[in-house]
Amino acid sequence: MSVNNAQRVDLQVIADLIEPGSKVLDVGSGDGSLLELLQVQKGVDGRGVELSQRGVNECVARGLSVIQGDADRDLRFYPDKGFDYVVLSQTLQATHNPKKVLDELLRIGDRAIVSFPNFGHWRVRLSLLMKGRMPVTKDLPYSWYDTPNIHFCTIRDFVELSDELGATVESATALDATGQKIGLSMPWWFWNFFGQQAVFLLKR
Repeated sequence: MSVNNAQRVDLQVIADLIEPGSKVLDVGSGDGSLLELLQVQKGVDGRGVELSQRGVNECVARGLSVIQGDADRDLRFYPDKGFDYVVLSQTLQATHNPKKVLDELLRIGDRAIVSFPNFGHWRVRLSLLMKGRMPVTKDLPYSWYDTPNIHFCTIRDFVELSDELGATVESATALDATGQKIGLSMPWWFWNFFGQQAVFLLKR
């Protein structure tokens, strides 16, 4: 994962989107914080896939069912509509082929939930404009040379990718710097400028 769990204000937003007792696949489980939250709050039948062995070990230590795997290569082994929800939280921008990964999520799950940092946020734009440097912020805490984020995505970019893949946006939430939700009545450009993170619920 590319964001410290202490800063993961998106986790509760994701949990609120999931129906109790659902079958959930968490892709990029990290230390298992989301899966644990879903099991405690929603009683889900949860499974996870995590790239790092350290993350897998932390998940197993929590009693979670998580295996080691790569979102770019291993999702093809999962059956069509095998889960009620497939979640990819703060991981899409770290994959090598985000379009293929999102396509797989939509195939595997009845619904896909994706959260990601918004590189169109005004602080990112201002840092590039004023300093001429890639920004380092609370939500993007890495320097350009050691960041796991290899595909920079804005909220507008993600909406266009979802449309391209034939996905319907059933729900979308943008979060500001304090983790507060931005008003649902605001247009996409407003979310793209002021939202530091976004959470989308998709169906195809």
